Amino acid sequence: MTELQALRDTYRQHKATLLASLQAQGASTRGIHVLLRKFSRLADGLLTTLWQRAGLPPGLTLAAVGGFGREQLFPHSDIDVLVLLPTDLPAPDTVREQVEAFIRSCWDAGLEIGSSVRSVEECLSEAANDVTVQTSLLEARRICGDAALFARFEHQFGAQLDPHAFLVAKTLEMRQRHTKHENTPYALEPNCKESPGGLRDLHLILWVARAAGLGKRWDELAHSGLATPYEVRQIQRNEALLFLIRARLHAMAGRREDRLVFDLQTAVAESFGYRSQTPEGARFPLRASETLMRRYYWAAKAVTQLSQILLLNIEERLNPPTQSPQPINARFLDKNGLIEVASDDLYQRNPHAILETFLLYQSSTGLQNLSARTLRALYNARGVMDAAFRRDPVNRAAFLRILQQPSGITHAMRLMNQTSVLGRYLWPFRRIVGQMQHDLFHAYTVDQHILMVLRNVRRFFIAEHAHEYPFCSQLAGGWDKPWVLFVAALFHDIGKGRGGDHSQIGAMEARRFCRQHGVTREDAKLIEFLVREHLTMSNVAQKQDLSDPDVITAFAQRVGNERYLTALYLLTVADIRGTSPKVWNAWKGKLLEDLYRATLRVLGGRAPDAQAMIEARKREALVLLALSALPFEAHKKLWDTLDVSYFMRHEAADIAWHTRHLSRHVGTQQPVVRARQSLAGEGLQVLVYAPDQSDLFARICGYFDRAGFSILDARVHTAHNGYALDTFQVVSATLQGHYRELTHMVENDLSHAIVQGGPLPEPGRKRVSRRVKSFPITPRVTLRPDEKAQRWLLGISASDRAGLLYLVARVLARHNLSVQLAKVSTLGERVEDTFLIQGAELQNNQRQIEIETEVLEALAA
Repeated sequence: MTELQALRDTYRQHKATLLASLQAQGASTRGIHVLLRKFSRLADGLLTTLWQRAGLPPGLTLAAVGGFGREQLFPHSDIDVLVLLPTDLPAPDTVREQVEAFIRSCWDAGLEIGSSVRSVEECLSEAANDVTVQTSLLEARRICGDAALFARFEHQFGAQLDPHAFLVAKTLEMRQRHTKHENTPYALEPNCKESPGGLRDLHLILWVARAAGLGKRWDELAHSGLATPYEVRQIQRNEALLFLIRARLHAMAGRREDRLVFDLQTAVAESFGYRSQTPEGARFPLRASETLMRRYYWAAKAVTQLSQILLLNIEERLNPPTQSPQPINARFLDKNGLIEVASDDLYQRNPHAILETFLLYQSSTGLQNLSARTLRALYNARGVMDAAFRRDPVNRAAFLRILQQPSGITHAMRLMNQTSVLGRYLWPFRRIVGQMQHDLFHAYTVDQHILMVLRNVRRFFIAEHAHEYPFCSQLAGGWDKPWVLFVAALFHDIGKGRGGDHSQIGAMEARRFCRQHGVTREDAKLIEFLVREHLTMSNVAQKQDLSDPDVITAFAQRVGNERYLTALYLLTVADIRGTSPKVWNAWKGKLLEDLYRATLRVLGGRAPDAQAMIEARKREALVLLALSALPFEAHKKLWDTLDVSYFMRHEAADIAWHTRHLSRHVGTQQPVVRARQSLAGEGLQVLVYAPDQSDLFARICGYFDRAGFSILDARVHTAHNGYALDTFQVVSATLQGHYRELTHMVENDLSHAIVQGGPLPEPGRKRVSRRVKSFPITPRVTLRPDEKAQRWLLGISASDRAGLLYLVARVLARHNLSVQLAKVSTLGERVEDTFLIQGAELQNNQRQIEIETEVLEALAA
């Protein structure tokens, strides 16, 4: 065995011992600092041995930089080192070759190092041009080599460092980093190092404090007056938790992994000793990972609050205010655009001032944020916000006024949540802070989703955002009490995680809130209705047949009047948009708007008249056909083969499009496929006209699956002459925007797929997403007759994956079942699809069971 192999084996054995002690620690954060220091010193020892073995000439220095320089080395972090060279280096080429040999030996000995080789002058030049290099060198620590050279480097580096410029650069860097992580610590897969509230925020405080000469450690910051002893204890406690989580992530992944990804959340949680359990009365088990994540979110929230206080304090030390604070009233001052409490104990003496702070923030022009002194006072006043505080009529009136202000509502609510005031005042809200969602189409924790929905509703009322959703903004422009919608948004998901129907629990909490805050009976009834029914409109639009007058009539009866309908529509759009960027699409927007307009007609006294509606659509379609110079009565040949249900299910623009392309091809044996950019504004609309066959729907779905398209909607119609006339709404994530190429490709390739015959192709094996693997959804299938008992409704709910619709279509084809309507609803990682189907086998109970069983097996495969 070579000497390097022996060194590598010894290093790995010692590292394995340290990893074992990390795993044995359970949930205790005690000793994590010592453990990270041991990892650092283990690397120090090997580096020193290798340095001595390299036979380098005297006068060089080996230094640790970055996290290694702080002696906070995580199990699989890079070991960043700097080799300092003297300016008057004899035989520089030879020395650099020796240094390169040393670096190679480090890798051979099992050290994953990141290295730089520079003279002092080169270090200073690089640092002057790159704040990242400057930050790394700020934490340089000598390991071995020439002490005098390292001392000269430290002196010259410190003399060159401009604390104010460094603060500005690091603050801008922090903002960019936060933006990259969506400015929230509450992502479902947060980065415990880089996300807001992560370790990097704490590093930033120590970096700028060190650059300003205000201290290198937390206790030194307290000694210099930047933090109170209590704040330092809180920082150290939460820092230790983040250290332990990050170290466990490295250990579980066997590599550098700083993200709490779904794949690792359960393993890390179980290493803390957490286990899944089902709380009494709850519908879902509380996963071990949820317990860990809630603890992480609370720690990240505390880090966000405390680092903001300290950063403002450091900024004030480096940039003393040029003028004294100006009084706003007897309780508050204007300190360069920041709200400052007139005394540190203001909130203890006058608890009413807590909510007044946010009213001032909303209503005073020029006040951009809260000062460090105010943030600290709020942090220390959390104990004041007790049950008596929540019952106080003055506070209740103030909270309602915050929601009724003409501007600043979203910012005020977010700031109240960041400072823990919202959860302390609105006690049900506190229960959902940092709570993960049980359904995988949400990208945020419950509290962040609620605030996102509140933001979306608020934007409907702001002229600058009218271009985003013009119809919503138009409706909002005629709405008299926006705050009613804001309260509904605040409560719509507040009942999650408590067992039972969260809509009913939320409605109960909303009713209690309205009663306590003196909301009029009329407004309270609307708020309660919105919270209780906030999922109804989405379910009807995405799962039911909107061409059926009975569906529209039943929904209109449930809503009751135009005011309730408009409010529910605005909340529904805001809610879907607030779940995840992937969930909303133009097709969903069109379905909701169609349902709104159809229901409005019913509520306006226009009872659904199917025959009148059909005649109106035919007239409108004929007008459109006349514009395309189609011969007189060219439509008749096609229209004579189509029944009432076709004209009920298709709008005039679609009827005209179908007729224009099919009038010359009625009865043709060759399939006709036409595609165009969807009128909804996203994806393609595809028309298929071909002799009907039992596996036609499956063949079409199979083609779209292989070509990488997702089907959003399918309208399937069989004409009197035995021809299928089907229309699909499809989207492609990889081919967006190339509509000309897409239409040609679909028209040629889909025609070929239909006529090629033979058995249906086997579905391809597709990768399942990480989220689905970590949070699998038990597939569910329902099969029931529709209200008229003529057709059957097949409903499926399962984890989403490519080709799922094709799997279901193959089962239906095997049983000779025709699909008349397919409603495809994708909710992030979950699908909830509804099919309207017909076929002789549905009349046999045994066959029904077989169909349901086969669909379940296909979903679970």
